[in-house]
Amino acid sequence: MPLTIETCVARHTGDRKEQQDRVALFAHPTLPGTMMAVLADGMGGHSGGAMAAEQVLIKAKQNFEAYAPRSETPEHLLDSVVNEAHVVIKLTRFTSEQDPHSTAVVLMLQPGRADWVHCGDSRLYHFRSGELVSRTKDHSLVGELQRQGRIDETAALRHPQRNVLLSCLGSEREPDIEHGRQMPLKAGDSFLLCSDGLWTYFSDEELCGAVAALPTREAAQTLVTRARERADGYGDNISVAIIKLVEAPVRSARAAHMNAW
Repeated sequence: MPLTIETCVARHTGDRKEQQDRVALFAHPTLPGTMMAVLADGMGGHSGGAMAAEQVLIKAKQNFEAYAPRSETPEHLLDSVVNEAHVVIKLTRFTSEQDPHSTAVVLMLQPGRADWVHCGDSRLYHFRSGELVSRTKDHSLVGELQRQGRIDETAALRHPQRNVLLSCLGSEREPDIEHGRQMPLKAGDSFLLCSDGLWTYFSDEELCGAVAALPTREAAQTLVTRARERADGYGDNISVAIIKLVEAPVRSARAAHMNAW
């Protein structure tokens, strides 16, 4: 059955002085139905975090536009985005006074499949027909404590070291890179990419419900508004991207064949 993609991206500075998150969607210049979503949460002093996050977007766009599926796997492409952005961010430390770092979460959609990669605590959620299918694991201290069963979700949100990352781009250590994949895709699949400035204030069920019930633009606006309310004047930068797969209206047999995913 032919599918179409509905998307939206949104950002809010929150209660910070500077927006250091970055988020973007890219369409492949020659491959129909192929797109990339990328989100980065920068850290590292005044302008340093923004510079680091921007490098993730720049490298993602460059490598994605050069992607050729006959000669490169999705996993190799996504690895190259994270690893090459990591190197560039490290090099900027020698030409500036900042100590820039960034998270990264990158999703690539092709007809029939989705592939993603992440490093840090920016998240990707995969929902299907109003149910959570998967969620990336945070490369953070509290995330590791949760996986060990030492604290629960509620304690994690209140932990005094909840912002401590165990892996990110730009650090001395090579970044931990985790991959995910979904194939085949179907109507009702949705993907949510977001920084911790958003997901901190929601349960998985709340995020899933908003994405399932609302068009992408309304869902993004609703989530950002609620996050701002719940932050109560202490909110971090917010960034979010929503991608939903829905049934395409069939205009004609020829159009359906040409647009089928």
